[in-house]
Amino acid sequence: MDISRYDSLRTLVRTSFSETTQRLVDEALGYADRHLADLARYDGRPLLDHGAAVAAIAVAEIGLGRNSAVSAILHDIVRLAHKQLPAEEFLALTADIRTRFGEAVVGITTGMCNISELKLKVAKEQADNFRDLIVSYSEDPRVILIKLADRLEVMRSLDIFPREKRRKKSWESMNLYAQIAHKLGLYGIKSELEDLALKYLEPKDYEHIVAKLEESAEERRAFIARFLVPVTERLDRLGLRYHIKSRTKSIFSIWNKMHKQHVPFEGVYDIFALRIIIDCPPEEEKRLCWTAYSVVTDFYTPNPNRMRDWISIPKSNGYESLHTTVSAEGRWVEVQIRTERMDAVAERGIAAHWRYKGVKQGAQTSEQWLGRLRELMEDTTHSLAQRFDAKPASGEIFVFTPNGDLRKLPEGASLLDFAFDIHTNLGATCVGGKINNRAASIRDRLANGDIVEIQTRKDQTPKADWLSVVVTSKARNKIKSFLREEQAKHTRMGREELERKLKNWKLPLTIDEAVAYLAKRYKLRLGTEVYALIATQKLDFGTIKELLQRHLSGEAEEERRAAAAEAERQKEAARAQRETPGSPHDALVIDDDISKIQYKLAKCCNPIKGDEVFGFVTINAGITIHRTDCPNAKRMRENYPYRVIEARWRQSAEGAFRVTIRIVAADTTGMANHITEVISRDLKLNIRSINFGTASGGCVAGTVAVEVPGAGIVDKLVHSISRIKGVQRAYRIN
Repeated sequence: MDISRYDSLRTLVRTSFSETTQRLVDEALGYADRHLADLARYDGRPLLDHGAAVAAIAVAEIGLGRNSAVSAILHDIVRLAHKQLPAEEFLALTADIRTRFGEAVVGITTGMCNISELKLKVAKEQADNFRDLIVSYSEDPRVILIKLADRLEVMRSLDIFPREKRRKKSWESMNLYAQIAHKLGLYGIKSELEDLALKYLEPKDYEHIVAKLEESAEERRAFIARFLVPVTERLDRLGLRYHIKSRTKSIFSIWNKMHKQHVPFEGVYDIFALRIIIDCPPEEEKRLCWTAYSVVTDFYTPNPNRMRDWISIPKSNGYESLHTTVSAEGRWVEVQIRTERMDAVAERGIAAHWRYKGVKQGAQTSEQWLGRLRELMEDTTHSLAQRFDAKPASGEIFVFTPNGDLRKLPEGASLLDFAFDIHTNLGATCVGGKINNRAASIRDRLANGDIVEIQTRKDQTPKADWLSVVVTSKARNKIKSFLREEQAKHTRMGREELERKLKNWKLPLTIDEAVAYLAKRYKLRLGTEVYALIATQKLDFGTIKELLQRHLSGEAEEERRAAAAEAERQKEAARAQRETPGSPHDALVIDDDISKIQYKLAKCCNPIKGDEVFGFVTINAGITIHRTDCPNAKRMRENYPYRVIEARWRQSAEGAFRVTIRIVAADTTGMANHITEVISRDLKLNIRSINFGTASGGCVAGTVAVEVPGAGIVDKLVHSISRIKGVQRAYRIN
C-alpha cells in the first residue's frame, strides 16, 4: 500500500493526537488495505478511500478521537464480512480486530454494521420510526456520530454512485440523518446534508437558488459593508476583540421557506446573517455579548418578535447565541452574537463544548460529553413525533424555585406539574403553594418567569382528579402509578380481611359469592371496588355480616333472586351465541365480532382461533375464554364446574390474535434483524413487540409477540424461526 495516499488523514491525526494514536491509525490503514485490496468504489478508486475520508470527517469536523478514527477506517471490513462470511469466520475476524485494536472498536464497527443492514424505505410517514431504529442501534453514541460522518462522505461523493442510488440516499440524508445531526447540535453537518440532498432531489430548484445567490452576491456584499461601518467603529472604540462572519442561509433553508410561504427567492428576507464573534475569557462572555447587542440596536431598530436569548438559557444540545433581527435600509438583517467558544459549539456540537470546558487534548471522547450525547439520544421516552422535533420556543415556559433554580415546563403547566418536576415525593404530598409570593392552589397555571414555592402535608396522597390538573407526562405517569399501587394494595388488604372474617363467622358461602352479593347490594361494577370499601373502612364488618346472614337466611330473598337472575342472564348470553338451533354441540360459538357479546379472551393463556377452548362465567367481567391447556383450567373445572361452559370457534371467524414466541439464539450480530425479516417480510405478519437480553453461554434469549389470523400459522411461524442460522430453540409460550 502507498501510505502517502492517506497523508492528509495522517497529518490530521499527528497534529491532533499522540504518537501512539498515529501508530495505531497507520496499523489500521495497513490492516484495512490487506482486507479491501481488491475492492473499489464506483469510480474505480480503492474502497479504503471512503473509510479514510470518514475518519478525517470524524476527527476534524465532529471532534472524535482515536477509537472512532480506527473504527471509521475498519468499518467496511466488518460490514462486508458480516454480509459474506459464515458466522464462525466472522467471529474469528472480530476476535482478531479486538486483539489488535480493542473492544471499543469492535463495538462501534458492529453497531455501524447493524445500521447498514437496515432496509430503510423511502416513506415520509415512516421517517420517525426509522430515525428511532437508527438511534436504537447506537448504544455507544460514537456509532451514530461516525455514521453521520459516513453519510456526509457518501453525499459529497454522490456523483460517482449509480443514478438509482442517488435519490434514495438523498431522501435518507434529508429525512433521517440531517434530523439526527440537528438533534445532536451538529448544525454544519445538518445543513450540508440537506443542501446536498436537495441538489439531487430537486436539481432545478437547487440550480435556480444557486444562480440567484450568485447573481445577488455583489449587491449583498456592498450592503453588508455599509451596514457594518457604524457597528465596527463603536466596537473598536470599546476595545472588544472580535471578528465578523457573513453567513448565507443554506440553500435548503431558502428552498424550504420559498415552499412553505409560497414566495419567490426575492420574498425570503433573511437570506444571510451576520455573526459577531467575540474573543474573551469565560467570565466576560455574557457581559460582552450584551454589550455588542446594545451597539447593534443603538444604530438599527430590532424586531422584538425575532429576539432569541440562548446565552442566559442555552438549548438542550449546548447551543449558545444571542439572535436579533434588525431593520436597515428597508430590509431585515439577522445578527448573531456569540463568543469563540460558543461558535465552536454551534459548528461542532457537544464535542467542542466539552473540550472548551477543559477536557485535555487526546481525550475528545471523554465520558462527560459521551454521556451528554447519550442523554440527548435517549430523550426518546415520549411519542416518536416529539422525539426529534424540538418544541418551538413559544411552547415552553421557564419558572424558578425560591432558590433561583431554573425549571423548563410545557406551556399550560400547573403548580402540581412543577412539584412533580422537582421530585416525585414533593408532587405526591403537594397541597398548594405560592406563585410570586401569593397563595396558589395545585390547579393554578404557571407563566414564564414565575417564582414558585411548594407546600406539602404528610397525609396528602395523589387523587384521581389530579390527572385533569397536570399536563406533563412525568406527573401523569407518577399519579397513575400511585393510584394503581393503591388500588392493588386495597384489593389485597380488603380480600385478606374479608376471607379471614368469613372463616371466623363460619358462613356457608365462598368469598366470590359474598363479593358478588355485596357488589350487587351496593350497585358496584367490580369486586375490587368492594375490597377498596373494606380496606378504607367505608364498609364495616358488622354491616357485612348482617347483610350476608340475611342473604343466607332468606330474609333478603328479593336480593337473592336478583343475584340468581344475573347468573341466569350470564348463561342466556352464552346460549345466545350458539351457531344455529340445530348445532351439533351445545356450546358457546366464538365469533370475531367481540364487541357484540359479553366475553373476552383470557390474558393468562391468550387463546387464538384454532386452539381448543372453554368458557368460564366470571362474577363481574362476563365470560372469559381459556385454552383447555391453560394453567388455571384444572382449578376452575374442579372448584367451579357449574361456571364452566363449552366453547368453540366459528369456522368463518376472522381476526387478529396475538401469540408470543420464546427464542433462544447465539449472540451474533443482526440476529434480531434476521428474526424480524423472517416474520415481517417472509411470513407477512405484524410484530407487536420484541424483547431480547443476554443469556448464559454466549446466547441471547427473549420473546417476540406476533399478530396471527389463527393457530394454523403458529407452527409455520415457529418452524421458520427455528430454521434461522444461530437459533437454538423457538416455541410458543402464549
